[in-house]
Amino acid sequence: SHSDPRGEGEASVSPPLPLNLWLSSGVHGSKMFGSHCCRLYIPVPVEYMKYICNVSVFKPVHLLGLFPNCVMSCVLNDTVNVMSFLGIRPPILNGPMHPRPLVALLDGRDCTVEMPILKDVATVAFCDAQSTQEIHEKVLNEAVAALLYHTITLSRDDLEKFKGLRVIVRIGSGFDNVDVKAAAELGIAVCNVPASSVEETADTSLCLILNLYRRVTWMHQALREGTRASSVEQIREVAGGAARIRGETLGIIGLGRVGQAVALRAKAFGFGVIFYDPYLPDGVERSLGLQRMATLQDLLIHSDCVSLHCSLNEHNHHLINDFTIKQMRQGAFLVNTSRGGLVDEKALAQALKEGRIRGAALDVHETEPFSFSTGPLKDAPNLICTPHTSWYSEQASVEAREEAAREVRRAITGRIPDSLKNCVNKEYLMAASQWPSMEAATVHPELNGATYRFPPGLINVAAAGGLPGAGTGVDSLVSGMAHGITPVTHPPHAPSPGQPTKAEADRDIPSDQ
Repeated sequence: SHSDPRGEGEASVSPPLPLNLWLSSGVHGSKMFGSHCCRLYIPVPVEYMKYICNVSVFKPVHLLGLFPNCVMSCVLNDTVNVMSFLGIRPPILNGPMHPRPLVALLDGRDCTVEMPILKDVATVAFCDAQSTQEIHEKVLNEAVAALLYHTITLSRDDLEKFKGLRVIVRIGSGFDNVDVKAAAELGIAVCNVPASSVEETADTSLCLILNLYRRVTWMHQALREGTRASSVEQIREVAGGAARIRGETLGIIGLGRVGQAVALRAKAFGFGVIFYDPYLPDGVERSLGLQRMATLQDLLIHSDCVSLHCSLNEHNHHLINDFTIKQMRQGAFLVNTSRGGLVDEKALAQALKEGRIRGAALDVHETEPFSFSTGPLKDAPNLICTPHTSWYSEQASVEAREEAAREVRRAITGRIPDSLKNCVNKEYLMAASQWPSMEAATVHPELNGATYRFPPGLINVAAAGGLPGAGTGVDSLVSGMAHGITPVTHPPHAPSPGQPTKAEADRDIPSDQ
């Protein structure tokens, strides 16, 4: 059981346990401390004793590197009894990993792209799960890294089921299906692939916009149903509502990578493009030849077609609702290829039925997988829906998976979060309020950044001359180590076969991204 035994009231404490802590980087067997060790005295509440179990016996050279969750180790008669503190693990800036950590693809069943990149540093497995209830117990207990698409959601409760997880990489740009703050509090880095599928999503967005204006879908459907369109009157009936594009105003909400790509494409078709993005620095609009709107209301009032290209968070859920729809121009179009939660589908369905919105195209939906037979949109007219596929092409899929695998490799062979290229919760990781911060000046050179953050008072250090008073946490741990260790010079660590250098790893995404 990995449940936290701490409860209400004061716990009786057993005598301090003398522990010899051997420290190793755990990266391909390289040592950070040579043969040095420091003696730690850790007061252990009686309630904890049954939650501390002897996992196995190994030689000192294997210490810590074999167990991602290992917090303390006891040396007895030249063998090492590795003991795991089975409770809530502290956040980890960097630390030892198993020589071949387990990497799991949670919601997929094909690892052929990831395997060549990770096979020399990790064991790769797939789960093909839709929720954590479907994930194998071995993955929950042992996985150090997790890869996932958009089809599985990881809440705080889900994240707490993973016992050794250190990094999550979302194969794609959006990460709203992972609770990034909770992950940071649990010491788990969350990464994404922000440049993935930019071209595909932009192309699909423009395709949907053109479809709404030229009504290609409805004309095709009319012919399939046997409608004749030979006379001018018949053509007018079938193609009614088709509009000229040149001179129309396209309003883009969110001018990130995809938003910019859509804007450039739309200008080529004759759209005048305006945008609203409160997070974008001033001046970008000048370089792209766009017009910036100061408020969302300004954009809605001046747009003939509104296209959503922003991430979903707690601040913009149902950004398009009954109130904002009433601020749009009568008969405007709406396109959403970002996240379904941005649009209140009940309000949209009502607006389509009343004609306030002339047509809408949605690639994403509040409930996925989407079905026309259920939900508020089932009877809505002038609606195009696709099943969250705007991101997909074979090339984009392979590129995203390769970059996600490279990010996992950087986590395994480097430092977390410093070596990660696209860590989206790095600030949360470094500022987790319940863990004491590390001052750079107090870190001994031999630590090389591999420092666990322990809660205050958990670890006391016995310096030469006796047992000290109550420690203050990791600062006393580092101080005790620094006084007893002679600095050791290590040769530069050679990269593993196939491991990219920093310059090579950064080549594939331009600096402006």
